[in-house]
Amino acid sequence: MPSEFELIDRYFRRPTRHTVLGVGDDGAIVRPAVGMELVLSTDMLVAGTHFLPDTDPADLGWKTLAVNVSDMAAMGAAPRWALLAAALPAATESWIAAFASGFFACADAFGIDVIGGDTTKGPRNFCVTICGEVPAGQALRRSGARPGDEVWVSGAPGLAALGLAHRQGRCVLSDAAAVACRAALQRPQPRVALGLALRGCADAAIDVSDGLLADLGHILEASGLAATIHLERLPGAALAFGVDAALARDCLLAGGDDYELVFTAPPTRHAEIETLATTLPLALTCIGEVAAGTPGQLQLLDAGRPMAQERRGFDHFDSGTT
Repeated sequence: MPSEFELIDRYFRRPTRHTVLGVGDDGAIVRPAVGMELVLSTDMLVAGTHFLPDTDPADLGWKTLAVNVSDMAAMGAAPRWALLAAALPAATESWIAAFASGFFACADAFGIDVIGGDTTKGPRNFCVTICGEVPAGQALRRSGARPGDEVWVSGAPGLAALGLAHRQGRCVLSDAAAVACRAALQRPQPRVALGLALRGCADAAIDVSDGLLADLGHILEASGLAATIHLERLPGAALAFGVDAALARDCLLAGGDDYELVFTAPPTRHAEIETLATTLPLALTCIGEVAAGTPGQLQLLDAGRPMAQERRGFDHFDSGTT
């Protein structure tokens, strides 16, 4: 059986692109570009909480890094460096090799150097620390929304949650729908290009990890504002797959795990954002408006009528609402 250090050398030591010193010493050395600020984030994925035990290891490797890359996208930062700490129940080389292939596929897709980490024996979980660069003063923050801003969302939120519901037997999807929802769940696509393009355009941004309403709520709380969301404006993919309407709506509004971006921007930027949707290309949908009000308050309208939505998203320490 290979040792910890043999596993690291065999599967996790790779050439670096923009790193002074990578894997192998007690610490890595990086040098940010002139005029850049560093943006750092960390996220943990735990078996049974964030992924099912039988998840394909290559898909899990991709997602482990992708959810962290998404945090960089939400900040308008270019991802540069990542560290991986992993607990594994056994040193099964075939499983580790597949996981590493997915992890480094994501790293290669976004130009990220993997510069260190740790491994140990234990219940399967993964913790990534990621670092990116953004021009000084240009990071997107949750606290930047302003009264009168429009609320936008990228892509098709709700598909990942529908994919999970399908896997758990809570709904039945057609073959085509199952493929789309499974891809959203297992291979999320961080919206880095969008995040970079929103510098100087958007006032605030966040990625949808816990649920559309929950994560938009974080922007509103940090900005001290309220918002109105129009259900009929939301991207309709999650509502169009022929499953129970209440389940589809819950996946869309509170499902999470999409890693799309929710952002606010002045109405004067509306045409610019529509053009951006064409050039990326990526669906960008205006779903509501920000206004003065109780911080974090969200009003949901369905064709102009107030609509109740008890669950807003996922909370690790509460099985109810966020």
